[in-house]
Amino acid sequence: MASKEENPQSTNRVLRISQLDALELNKALEQLVWSQFTQCFHGFKPGLLSRFEPEVKAFLWVFLWRFTIYSKNATVGQTVLNIQYKNDFYPNLRYHPPSKNQKLWYAICTIGGKWLEERCYDLFRNHHFASFWKVKHCVNIVVGLLKLGELINFLIFLQRGKFATLTERLLGIRSVFCKPQNMRAVGFEYMNRELLWHGFAEFLIFLLPLINIQKLKAKLSSWCIPLTGAHNNDETLGTSGKECSLCGEWPIMPHTIGCEHIFCYYCIKSSFLFDMYFTCPKCATEVHNLQPLKSGIEMSEVNAL
Repeated sequence: MASKEENPQSTNRVLRISQLDALELNKALEQLVWSQFTQCFHGFKPGLLSRFEPEVKAFLWVFLWRFTIYSKNATVGQTVLNIQYKNDFYPNLRYHPPSKNQKLWYAICTIGGKWLEERCYDLFRNHHFASFWKVKHCVNIVVGLLKLGELINFLIFLQRGKFATLTERLLGIRSVFCKPQNMRAVGFEYMNRELLWHGFAEFLIFLLPLINIQKLKAKLSSWCIPLTGAHNNDETLGTSGKECSLCGEWPIMPHTIGCEHIFCYYCIKSSFLFDMYFTCPKCATEVHNLQPLKSGIEMSEVNAL
């Protein structure tokens, strides 16, 4: 029994999504380590690391490789997901870790490949000789073939779920569980409740932008506080209110929309352009026609104050 626990069997297949999640976690870790490292040189001269950036990155990735794949047979992302690499050249069911040669070639293909790609880009960018253009063309062809191989490998991986990257397929290492997986027991009541609330939240997110909150608020306020008798002439409009119904200040270039309330021209015009179904916030009257008040009324109000 102990040997079975220490040597997990290769029949425990790893889900495709778990292998892809491990790759994404590895990329996130690399970005985090690089951002933390560059912050150490925040106070130095700008561009200090740009000249040796490929070499510095390669050194950091070798450091991570030494304490992850070389010593634990798994990357950081795989360790989080209870996964590790297995030597696929052994046909039996017992677990065999990758050999030292496989680990070294893994570092050469991943870390060395990234360093070579970045360094070649800088080299070809700084030289414009004819020979460099020929070499650059050959390198682009090789890189294109590698990208095509990665695409084909990814399609095969989606079908069979065995090797997530081209490097794993070439080296013969694949992902297996470190320990036997236990069945996840999740209550249906909890799942139904979560699905219900998530669906309700998505429905509210879809529905709220379609509701005219301002118009609904005006309707409710008009029902709760009914207004009596609306006056129609300009003189009554001028004496009924001394402030804009939108901004609350003395109305500048006062206008009316057909009710007894007064608005600044820019307040009512901008509100109507923003919402073609704009209604008065106090009586919920729709905008029928935008009419200016007479200037004499405004001056009489000023004199009255």
